[in-house]
Amino acid sequence: MSNYNLQVTWSGKDALSDSDPDKVISGGDFHTEFTAIKTAVNTKAEINGSATETFSAVTASAGTNTTQVATTAYVTTAVAAINVYPIGSIFTTVTAYADSAAVVTAIGGTTWVVFAAGKMLVGLDSGDADFDTVEETGGAKTHTLITAELPSHSHIVPHWHGANYSSSGYTWTTAAGSTTDKSGGQGYSTNDNANSQTTGSGTAHNNMSPYIVVYMWKRTA
Repeated sequence: MSNYNLQVTWSGKDALSDSDPDKVISGGDFHTEFTAIKTAVNTKAEINGSATETFSAVTASAGTNTTQVATTAYVTTAVAAINVYPIGSIFTTVTAYADSAAVVTAIGGTTWVVFAAGKMLVGLDSGDADFDTVEETGGAKTHTLITAELPSHSHIVPHWHGANYSSSGYTWTTAAGSTTDKSGGQGYSTNDNANSQTTGSGTAHNNMSPYIVVYMWKRTA
């Protein structure tokens, strides 16, 4: 709404002498005053906030925190000052942005690079040599155990065999099932070592934790 100011000095007319022609209120006075009122009313913003109406206001200084109306200039400056993703930040999303420029358009910044493809993130731990350096990598998706990584264990394989007597002595039955003549010997029973059957395939086992896949970008500029 434009500023409205009185166009005629109405209160001053009372002090004029009766013979002063300016003491008379003329139609021209009313015309001048009401024309000014009409102009002010016609330039006011509609109460219903029509999209076609515009008005101006004083732009507050940066950081103002009052009930003062915020102009578009103030809002633009304030939003630009918000650094949600400073350089070095990681942005995660399920939107497939085509390239760095597409990310810039979406959330700002200057340059973004694809980050941590096929890897999970872990917090830095200065007390653990595996996690004490930013962007340090390690680990494996699968791993094949070696003997040193197996729990200490043993296998008990009992295997007893003995002597079969004959007129000329006895025959000895081995673990493999063969027989040997032991003439003049004495019958007895004994045991020897045997190997258990081999099992397992040596296939690498899965090291993956439960996961969900997202896109990750790192801001570099």
